[in-house]
Amino acid sequence: MSRTSTDQIPEHRTSASRVRPGQTVENPVTGERFTFTATAASTDGQLLAFDFALRAGGAVPMPHVHPEQSERFEVIAGEMRFRIGLRTIIAGPGDVLLVEPGVAHSFANAGPDEARLRVEVRPALAMEEMFADVIALAEAGRMTTRGMPRNLLDLALLARTYDREAHAPLLGRRLQRMLLAPLVALARRRERRRGGSAASPTTIPATA
Repeated sequence: MSRTSTDQIPEHRTSASRVRPGQTVENPVTGERFTFTATAASTDGQLLAFDFALRAGGAVPMPHVHPEQSERFEVIAGEMRFRIGLRTIIAGPGDVLLVEPGVAHSFANAGPDEARLRVEVRPALAMEEMFADVIALAEAGRMTTRGMPRNLLDLALLARTYDREAHAPLLGRRLQRMLLAPLVALARRRERRRGGSAASPTTIPATA
């Protein structure tokens, strides 16, 4: 089950139920494609690694911070624009960038063709589950064209569930939790009435 399906969010877990090495999933809204090469389950929680493809014009929906994880990007093909802290970096094949925990960053495809990267996230935490829930929302038509949840309650619950993995810049995790608390309570009440998960089914389809 996804972390959003429970009322009590665990402080730590490694997730294995919906993502496995060799699986490819794609966000139909943002055009992000992930082929997982190592998962939390396969590395005892130490590493999440995946080949990442981003269509021309594609971008991560918003700048964000990983409070506990480092993220390594190696550009394989195409041209990428990274915003890391106050720096803007144009990266091409062979370039490697490391984003340390707590550093705000965003990225976009800066070229005319699909960009391809290898990405490593340490430790894995539940980031693969976060990707799975975001993709499930997109497949259900619950995302805007910019890749953000249409419903404020979906956004609040997703942000609260995965705030170890990512949170908004300038807001510390504690302040973000305080600001989101009323909306999260409403979202959980809504899901209890529905008797289902806030974001997604227990499996996501693999593509070839």
